[in-house]
Amino acid sequence: MSSSELGRFLRARRESITPAEVGLPDGPRRRVKGLRRSEVAMLAGVSIEYLTRLEQGRDRRPSPQVLMALAQALRLRGAELEHLYRLSKVADTGLPCMADAAPTRVVRPTVRMLLERLEPTPAVLLNRLTEALAWTDGFERLAAPIGLLDGTPPNVARFVFTDERARTVFLDWDRVADEQVAELKQGVFGANRYAMALVDELTAAAGASFARRIDTVTAVPQANGVLRLLHPLVGELRLAYETLALPSDDDQRLVVHLPADEATTAALARLHAPRSRRLRAVSD
Repeated sequence: MSSSELGRFLRARRESITPAEVGLPDGPRRRVKGLRRSEVAMLAGVSIEYLTRLEQGRDRRPSPQVLMALAQALRLRGAELEHLYRLSKVADTGLPCMADAAPTRVVRPTVRMLLERLEPTPAVLLNRLTEALAWTDGFERLAAPIGLLDGTPPNVARFVFTDERARTVFLDWDRVADEQVAELKQGVFGANRYAMALVDELTAAAGASFARRIDTVTAVPQANGVLRLLHPLVGELRLAYETLALPSDDDQRLVVHLPADEATTAALARLHAPRSRRLRAVSD
């Protein structure tokens, strides 16, 4: 499955760019979505045949020079550029150790202290399998009534695709589902047996709604945005979220949720019961 991820990403990015963005004329007879292969090949200084092989997964190990040229031609920046290089490493069979890397479930003491300082803000620490490792009391008040913290450890992707409550709770379920698949497909993904075990589980449990996304979602997950929830206790919430990546050795990310409007601010205040605040963690 991972063998064609690089090609899928290159094609999706090509199709998302307009000629005007790269300084090319946009004629009235254009029929393709985004840029033509010939245009990207010209901008990157490679042949159309070679770009075709890359997009079709028939060539999976472009040189660093070619990757840089394609990144410049496709206007890749930040997370997208990092994702491109990670995909190229996955195709490198010289990195077998990546396939056996277990997901990190240890929470460093300083990260626990950081979460404690964030109270009562809803914040959760996730690993690359979308497992919730630790969270604030504020997050528990928000997520527990939804069912998001069910399971040991709780798993966000598993909840989104296999729990029937998810389609009611997440008012933009399709977008949330796309984001969860994008998160799972980051980094070593198809070269990692733990990630693929979860993919197999969700494919069997959720069927086409998950399998289709695994084959088609190529986007880099959004590090921030607004999440709309229908909470069983306080009604509709609009939560602005920020994702903070920890160092690569941790392979974890902290997601912090903040009210996006006054109504959500008031609703979150109603959720804050008068009880002692304590950091919640799987290991408790």
